Amino acid sequence: MVYKIIFTFAHFYKRLLEIMMKYIKSKKINIKDDSLAGITVSLAMIPEVVAFAFVAQISPIVALFGAFVVGIVSAIFGGRPGLISGAAGAVAVIFVNMIQEGHAKGLLFDTPVENMGYFYLLAAVVLMGVIQILAGVFKLGKLVRLIPHPVMMGFVNGLAVVIFIAQLGMFKENKKDIFGQNMRKTESKELVYKVADNQVQDLASNAALFSIKGNSIINNQTNQEVFVKSDTQVFDAKTKKVVYNIENDGFYSVKDSGVVKSTLQGTKLYTMVGLVLLTMLIIWLLPKLTTKVPAALTAILIVTFVSIFGGLESINVGDFIRDGGGAGLNGFDEISKKMNLAELWSNLPFNLDTLKFIAPYAFLAASVGLIETLMTMNLVDELTDSRGDGNKECVAQGAGNMLSGLFGGTGGCGMIGQTVININAGGRGRLSGVMMAVTLLIFILFADKYIEQVPIAALVGVMFMMVIDTFAWSSFRIMNKIPKSDAIVLIIVSAVTVIFDLAIAVFVGVIISALVFAWENAKKIRARKRFKEDGTKIYEIWGPLFFGSITAFNEKFDIKNDPTNVEIDFVESRISDHSAIEAIFILVEKYQKAGKKVTLKHLSEDCKVLLYKASPIFADVIEEAVDDPRYHLAANPEDFPKSLSEYRF
Repeated sequence: MVYKIIFTFAHFYKRLLEIMMKYIKSKKINIKDDSLAGITVSLAMIPEVVAFAFVAQISPIVALFGAFVVGIVSAIFGGRPGLISGAAGAVAVIFVNMIQEGHAKGLLFDTPVENMGYFYLLAAVVLMGVIQILAGVFKLGKLVRLIPHPVMMGFVNGLAVVIFIAQLGMFKENKKDIFGQNMRKTESKELVYKVADNQVQDLASNAALFSIKGNSIINNQTNQEVFVKSDTQVFDAKTKKVVYNIENDGFYSVKDSGVVKSTLQGTKLYTMVGLVLLTMLIIWLLPKLTTKVPAALTAILIVTFVSIFGGLESINVGDFIRDGGGAGLNGFDEISKKMNLAELWSNLPFNLDTLKFIAPYAFLAASVGLIETLMTMNLVDELTDSRGDGNKECVAQGAGNMLSGLFGGTGGCGMIGQTVININAGGRGRLSGVMMAVTLLIFILFADKYIEQVPIAALVGVMFMMVIDTFAWSSFRIMNKIPKSDAIVLIIVSAVTVIFDLAIAVFVGVIISALVFAWENAKKIRARKRFKEDGTKIYEIWGPLFFGSITAFNEKFDIKNDPTNVEIDFVESRISDHSAIEAIFILVEKYQKAGKKVTLKHLSEDCKVLLYKASPIFADVIEEAVDDPRYHLAANPEDFPKSLSEYRF
C-alpha cells in the first residue's frame, strides 16, 4: 500500500510540475519569493491547524491532510493567486457539536460504531463542497461586492483580535490528572448515585453498591477497584476517563467542557516570552537590512537553532501535538487508511436521516467558509492592487473540500492570517499556495521529526507580527472623519467577530449598513409644488422612491384641496421597488375617486415597464414624451422591449 501511495503522489507531482512549468512560461513568476513564502506559511500553518483539530476533537492528521488537499486545489484552480487556504478554525468550530452528537448516534446503532462523528464529518465536508461549487456555478461570489468598506475594516480588525487572543492560549499548558493525562473540565448533570458514610448507594433501593476507601472506589460484590476518585472527579479504573463528578450528596453524570489549562510559570514563561520577542525583533529588523530572504522564515530558523543548541526549556511543535491528545504525525500509516475509500465510507449509513443530520452543519460551514474566503480575497485585492474572481474561488474551494472529505480530511477555507504572512513574505502567485501545500505534505510524510523541534514561540511571534500588519490601524485615525453610522458599523462588526462569529458579524454589518442607507435616502424625498397658467398643479418629485420613502412621499400630496388637474413630474426621481409602485397606484386611485385627473410625467423607460406591468390603470395616466429620462435603474435594460406598447392594457 505504501509503494502504491508513493507512486500515486509521484505521478501527481509530475503532472503538477508540468502544469506549473507551463504556467511559469506564460506568466511572470518570482519563483524564489513564492517558494520561500510558501515554506514560511506551511510552518505557520501547522500549530493553528493542529489547535483547531483539538477544538473539533479530531486527529491532527485529519486536519493537516485536509489543509493539504484544500490548499493545493484552491492554489491551482482558485480565482485569487496568493490566497492561502487550509483547515480553518471558523469551519472547525461549526462541526464540534455535530461530531459529538455523531459519536452518540453511532453507539445507538444495532452494531455500535465508535467515533461515528468522524464519518458524519466526512459526509458533511463533501456536502459543504457541493454547496460551495453550486454557489460558484450560480455566480453568488459576486455578492461579496455588496459588503461595504466599514464592514471590511471591521472584519479585518475583529479577525486580527481573534487571532491575537488565540495566540495567548499558547502561553498556557495543560494540567495533568492523577494518571498523567490532560485533566478534563467536567460539569455536573443528573444525579446517578447517592453517597452516605463513604457508601455509594442506588437511588431507588438505597442499596450500597460501592465503598469509598481513600481514592479507590470498590465494588462491594467483587471487592475490586472499579473507580478512582481525584478531587471532585471519578475515573473509570480501566479506561482512565472521567465518568462522574462527586459532590457531597452523590455521583453526577458529566458533560466534558475541554482540557483544563494553566498559565505558564517561571522559566517556561520567561523562555516563551523571550523567544517570541526575539522572533518579532528579527521580523521587524531584517527587512531594514536585506529583502533577499523572507524575514518570517529566517526568524523561525534562527529561533529554532537558538532553542535547540541553547538547550532552552521551550514548548515545541511536537510537545504541542502530543500534549493535545491527538494522534500526532503518523505519516503513511494513517494516510494509507484514508486511501481505502470502501473501508472509510463503509461505516456511514447512506439514508435520509444522515442527510437531515449533516445538512444544516454543511450549509453553515459552506456559508462561513465562503464568506471568510471572499473577504480574505478582497483584502488580497487591496494589498496587491489586483482583482480576483470570486465565482472561480467558490468552485475551487468547493472542489477542495469535496476531495478532502472524500479521502478522510476535514473542511477548510481561506485563512486571512496565513494569507497576510504569504503576501508580506513576497508570495504573489499560485506557486506560493502550491508550495505551502506540498511542503505541508512533506512535513507530514517525511520531516515530522524535524518540524517537531520548531518552538511554538517562534510561530507565535510570526502570528503576532501578522496581527500587527493585518489590523487596520487607520480606522482609529479616520473614526472622526467618516459618517457616524459607518464608524458604528465598523465597531459593531469588530465586536461581533470577536464575541460570536465571522459570518454573523458580516451579516450584521451588511444589514445595519443597508438599513442606514435606506433611512438616509428615505429622508431625501422632496416635492416642489407650482401651478400652470391653466390652474394645473404640478408636483416635481426629487429623490428615490422606495419602501423607505413612501410615507414621506404620501405626505406631500393634498388630494382634497388640489385642483381638477394634477401632474406628478418624476424627472428627478426614480421608482425603485414594489412598494413605490403600490404607493403610486394608491395615489392615482385616490385622485380618480375624488374626480380629479392625474398625469405621471418624465418616467424613465424602466419605470414605465414596471408600472405598465403592475396595473392597466397606468395606461391612461402616464404621459410619454421625447424628453423622458433614459437612465435604467430598477430593471435590466437588456430586457426592455423595442416598444412599450406591448405593456399597455
